[in-house]
Amino acid sequence: MKVVEKYHAITVDTDKCTGCTHCMKSCPTEAIRIRGGVAKINADRCVDCGNCLRACPVDAFYVEHDSLEQLNKYKYRVVLFPSVMIGQFPETYTEGKIYEALLKLGFTHIFEVEQPIGLLIDEIKQEVKESSHKPMISSFCPAIVRLIQSRYPSLVENIVPVKAPHDLAACHAIELLAKEGAKREEIGTFYVSPCSAKMAAVKRPMGEEVSAVDGLIKMSDLYNHIMRVIEKEEKTDTAPLRKNLTLDGILWSLPRGEARHFKRNSMAVDGIHNVVKILERMENDEVPELDFLELKSCHQGCAGGILLTGNRFLTVERLQKRSKRYPHASSIDISAVSCLGIKDKMKAEPIEPRYVFALDTDRLKALDKMQKVERILCQLPGIDCGGCGAPNCHALAEDMVQGKAKMTDCVFLQNRYLNENKITIEKATKNLEKAWGKNRFDADCNRRGGRNEGF
Repeated sequence: MKVVEKYHAITVDTDKCTGCTHCMKSCPTEAIRIRGGVAKINADRCVDCGNCLRACPVDAFYVEHDSLEQLNKYKYRVVLFPSVMIGQFPETYTEGKIYEALLKLGFTHIFEVEQPIGLLIDEIKQEVKESSHKPMISSFCPAIVRLIQSRYPSLVENIVPVKAPHDLAACHAIELLAKEGAKREEIGTFYVSPCSAKMAAVKRPMGEEVSAVDGLIKMSDLYNHIMRVIEKEEKTDTAPLRKNLTLDGILWSLPRGEARHFKRNSMAVDGIHNVVKILERMENDEVPELDFLELKSCHQGCAGGILLTGNRFLTVERLQKRSKRYPHASSIDISAVSCLGIKDKMKAEPIEPRYVFALDTDRLKALDKMQKVERILCQLPGIDCGGCGAPNCHALAEDMVQGKAKMTDCVFLQNRYLNENKITIEKATKNLEKAWGKNRFDADCNRRGGRNEGF
């Protein structure tokens, strides 16, 4: 299989970072270390879940995206957005007003990515029915797919191999415009993302060579643009642009949006730390007999995405109200979409495991390192304080066997070695500076912490 360069949507602004460890403690894959007083991300372990961005009190983490100025490069400018974006707006702003604002911003075509969702539902049901690996796991959330690839590689075969709605919507839009005579190079497809994981998935799609999406826009950024141009009254009828939208599509990105189609033999879990717990149980064969598992990284599904502006609970409430005005997917005629060949493009290439948590590619060496980790842990205090710049004692022990840390990095062992005259005060100071930087221990009343925490 072709090896592609890793891409991550999240970047650390080292000028803003204070090394407070909030991000390090919240990362579900232990991908962050504090070095030189700032956060460093291990690209191999990062799954782009965005927990670090959510936890940071100084906004030192940011997500890069494309500018609306890039619209000018294309004759046909297609905006693709999940229904959860509509839920960001107070109910005084109708979907019609929001659609009008998007046209005013320069987009020529508008697609909510969950329409038509009926084709995708049928494809997933067929995959679940035919698979011998149960329960099958939804591939909708790219952060969860990456988490399974790296931390639970034995469960990769349980992932449903279908493409994401935004990829299918992009293909749908391109096919429709091509039918009208548009050339591919004239069409620009722009996806409005609710989270960093989906942005990374577009740049480096899992199980496929390239995405059909040309540009990425942060949902929070587009929200601000829309609020600047939105009108108080609707002037045009945009309802035809939503003719294939259904109740099932609107609810798709919320908890049980997928699982509800599998009746009793399914389960939905949201919140990445909750997902980790259920995957641990699944790996140990402790999950009851299920056909389908819906796992979403963010609490309340995509309504809790890190690139949204609104309260996730209000967003869910608005979407549930909105969905009641739309029909079920089963009542929508999707023959027109099927004939465009979208159904043939639903299947993704097999998803490969990524053994980034293995201590070595050689099994014997990996086993030896695991035993060394256990021996080192006997010497460490087990307090998981983070004073060494690693999230916990086990992570520090792993860093040690990989040659990335030393026993003296532990502040408790360092104190013991000082008392036993095994190291000098100068050496101990340098060890602390390696993680926390040279000026970290100087008095500073403006430093984040305590009354300046910013929560």
